[in-house]
Amino acid sequence: MVPCLTGVGMDFNTPLLRATLLRRYKRFLADVKLEDGREVTAHVANPGSMLGMKAEGMVIWLEPNDNPKRKLNYSWKLAEVGGAMVVVDTAMANAVVGEALRARAIAPLAAYRDVRAEVKYGEASRVDFLLQGEGLPDCYVEVKSVTLSRQAGLAEFPDSVTKRGAKHLRELSAMVAEGHRAVMLYLVQRDDCSRFALAADIDAEYASAMVKARLAGVEVLCFATKPTALGVNIMEELPIYN
Repeated sequence: MVPCLTGVGMDFNTPLLRATLLRRYKRFLADVKLEDGREVTAHVANPGSMLGMKAEGMVIWLEPNDNPKRKLNYSWKLAEVGGAMVVVDTAMANAVVGEALRARAIAPLAAYRDVRAEVKYGEASRVDFLLQGEGLPDCYVEVKSVTLSRQAGLAEFPDSVTKRGAKHLRELSAMVAEGHRAVMLYLVQRDDCSRFALAADIDAEYASAMVKARLAGVEVLCFATKPTALGVNIMEELPIYN
């Protein structure tokens, strides 16, 4: 593994390769041009709209692999957007937060020693992380990857309507009602934002669900990251403007 530059986070298996985006299609595929001129197809681990991150000709970063079980030899990990480095792979959010929780690097949650991922709860769902510690209430943590920024320095979520996200907020509220602790953690996976807000104009239902969740006692946290061609590190906590 390539070592992180600073802080706690998740390393890429190999250093990333610079490329140019030709087009993204079928949600999980992208045609790209490598620096040696070859055109290849890369896997896109992002089912969302990728608003602002799929323009033809933009610089992107790929993780190569030689796993014979994989159909594609490249995975699209990062994009350069207006001078910012942005994480495309949504799975990185849980990987980064998981490392930080196990290292007890997230101050509001540092008292918890036991970190379990993908635990069944709610309405046939799985919570991203269940935290447990002696003498502490169980803590249910949902993680969301944030990549949208339409205003300088402001990160926003969501970038499209997310009924699943609203469901998660209701389920977290139910955990609080049962006497547990519940946290909605937003991870801003771009390096040009210093504050966070909900994009209520994109999904009013989600914004409304958040108001209800906070009134029910769900805690909301947001953290910055530093994405590089070596990995993604969690950084400082960001203020929330909603």
